[in-house]
Amino acid sequence: MIKFFRKIRQKTLTENKFSKYLLYAIGEIILVVIGILIALQINNLNEEKKSRTKEVSYLKNIKTDLVITNLEIDQYISNRTERAISASNVVEHYNGRPVTDWNEFNKYTIDVYTWQRFYQTDNTFQELMNSGNFAIISNDSIKNELLTVDKLYKKLKYSEDHFRYDAEITLYEPSYGMTDIYSLSNNYFYQKSNGTTGSLGNLDEDDFREMLKDQKQKNGFAFAAMYFNGMNKTLEMIKERNKNIISLIDNEIEK
Repeated sequence: MIKFFRKIRQKTLTENKFSKYLLYAIGEIILVVIGILIALQINNLNEEKKSRTKEVSYLKNIKTDLVITNLEIDQYISNRTERAISASNVVEHYNGRPVTDWNEFNKYTIDVYTWQRFYQTDNTFQELMNSGNFAIISNDSIKNELLTVDKLYKKLKYSEDHFRYDAEITLYEPSYGMTDIYSLSNNYFYQKSNGTTGSLGNLDEDDFREMLKDQKQKNGFAFAAMYFNGMNKTLEMIKERNKNIISLIDNEIEK
């Protein structure tokens, strides 16, 4: 097309038709501009396609992380519910309920001592945040939900840190001076492993007499029941948010 205009331009110059030359020169410029715009548009479309492919890859990885996290949440909720029940049972014995099985009582106490922190699987989210690529997620609803989950997770970490501090003062430190940790832990592991590790021993009231007189430890077990139930509520909220994000991601990928 440009060669065609060039031939016409040369012919008009030869024939001394300046106005026609000018017209064809403008046409040639317009064609060049249109070509440039088309090239830019194609380049933009290619870049958008690359960005979208990268976004979808991130979304799929986020979904995988969320699915794993929700499975772990289910395990932690079950685990902490058991420990909250154990803590409440210990408090009931402090309040006067007779202990009929000292092995069981020992299991309740160490269930509380051996609580564990929760760590969510959020490698993809952290990568996006640390690399400054969070903006690649184009769906605002997904971004807002991810930020909300991160906020809930930080709230959970605060609760865990607070309980850890309280437990150090009210449970761990006092128990070191009042109980035989070696015997009690062996008994606990024997029960938890169905006899494959540890040893049952011969626990009786003397092993816990001083402990059951200690108001500080009673308060510690009461705190544990409260904290574990509160942590579970936060985990339930995170789980529901995660399920919503998974649904949003599925819809976004299908676009």
